[in-house]
Amino acid sequence: MDQIPDVRYWAESGGLLLKRARHAASLPQLALAEASGTSRTTLSAYEHGRKSPTLETAGRILDAAGFRLAVEWKVEFTRYPGGFHVPDRLWRLPVGRALAVRRRREVYAELLREGSPEELLAAVDGAFLVDLWAELELPAEVREAWEPVVETARRTEETAFL
Repeated sequence: MDQIPDVRYWAESGGLLLKRARHAASLPQLALAEASGTSRTTLSAYEHGRKSPTLETAGRILDAAGFRLAVEWKVEFTRYPGGFHVPDRLWRLPVGRALAVRRRREVYAELLREGSPEELLAAVDGAFLVDLWAELELPAEVREAWEPVVETARRTEETAFL
């Protein structure tokens, strides 16, 4: 198991999340603080990682900015001898980023063959990958390595609403 990041890491990451939500909502600190029932100085301390809000408080601040807390799976990659990386599960991109990929089939095939984990996470959407899977031109070893992940996602999607 990887080493657990220290408290400072989570405080800074959480603060960045709150700040990104505030900026996305085009809200000044004071307006968001008032809407969420906290002070501007406390919100500033959260955003700069000097203080950590409780989960309830973070949820309240995000809600006031028009967002909600959500849980998403952590994705781990394995590097294969051919130099390509395969995740343990698929992920979803924000809609705008997922739709921004032109020439999706060619880009996905190239990324699955040669992309770093960071490049894969930034550009490949799990649902689009499953949809394109049969059409992708991939070397046998790449297809074979990715197949279990794609099939697991396909089975999950097929049974998600049963």
